[in-house]
Amino acid sequence: MGISSTEQVVLDRIDEQWLVELTQSLLRATGQNPPGDEAATVAVLSAAAAGLGLEVAETLVEPGRNNLSITLPGGDAPGLLLLGHTDVVPVGDGWTTDPYGGELLDGRIYGRGASDMKGGLAASLAALAALRGTNLTGPVELAALVDEEETGKGIRAYVGSVGRAGDRAPRFRGCITTEPTDLQTIIGARGDSYLRVEIHGRACHAGNPADGANAIYGAAAVVAEIERLHAELALKPHPLLGPATWSVGQIHGGTGGSIVPAECVLVADRRLLPGESPEAVLDDLRARVAGLHLEDRGLTVDLAMPMEMPAFETSADAELVRATDTALAAAGGPGLPLGGWTAACDGGYIARDLAVPVVVLGPGSVTTQAHRADESVAVTELLTAARAYTLAALRLLGR
Repeated sequence: MGISSTEQVVLDRIDEQWLVELTQSLLRATGQNPPGDEAATVAVLSAAAAGLGLEVAETLVEPGRNNLSITLPGGDAPGLLLLGHTDVVPVGDGWTTDPYGGELLDGRIYGRGASDMKGGLAASLAALAALRGTNLTGPVELAALVDEEETGKGIRAYVGSVGRAGDRAPRFRGCITTEPTDLQTIIGARGDSYLRVEIHGRACHAGNPADGANAIYGAAAVVAEIERLHAELALKPHPLLGPATWSVGQIHGGTGGSIVPAECVLVADRRLLPGESPEAVLDDLRARVAGLHLEDRGLTVDLAMPMEMPAFETSADAELVRATDTALAAAGGPGLPLGGWTAACDGGYIARDLAVPVVVLGPGSVTTQAHRADESVAVTELLTAARAYTLAALRLLGR
């Protein structure tokens, strides 16, 4: 599907220089999560939106951390949600450019969050700017939320404010999560959860270890069980997203080499598939740990899931998918097939809790740019994304 003359008029309003400068301003807004310093980024985005005459609202999630909602009004019908986040991961080491510099070099803009996902936020706002004055059946909202990179406080507050599925008529016809996908339309993504396992034993002198209960030995048994669980899941892959996975990412315990350790804590990552219940995952691990009979060693275990982010899958035939992917093609996208994403994103909450169809589409790359030194995004990708979001809104909400 090509671009109509009416659509072209709207697309011509996208200002490349403005888009580049907004991206640079967002990258120069310092802050990282943890601990959750989104305020500077929110201020830049909010000021830019207010300057465009858009409706701007900030909602307190916790002190110093506000969700931001930017809305282009439309008719009374359900609208389109563009979903993003304002937090970025810590800068880390190894940079050859200023991580907060927003430098433009050879057609790419460098800085922490360029791909994940300040570039997507800038492209989204550029689309709202271009859509001003169009006659849409429903609003277009950009929700820029805090804490996506950690425990999802922002998205949980947002879906709570919008209302759970079944509480009222849908507010949105669809949601485009503007995370970095190499400009591929993603119709399914794995979810994620963190599990914390605390093993409690009894300390004693290492000269007579039988007097104590070694918590690290208990943790080692749990780690081996998690590795077995991971191998079992590998035999049951999802056709689009591959298998669910386990990975132990942290373990710490003990106070010294001559002391039998009384405490050991491990944190594991469990990737979720569409339809999987986080509660069931936690219950399954609890049952598997119980089968280890660690109490026979004088050990006790506490399990918790401090973070869970649901998976989602949208039908390839869904209206949102067709509208977004054809818009991307017309906007000059790379022509990649519909795909799945092994990463997790806030879009899973929108699909699960609001019963709204979701796709993920954005400039930059989660595999080659996000969460690494010298993160960058191409200006051409920013423009293509802004054009695709604009066209998708016109095709979903145009009268």
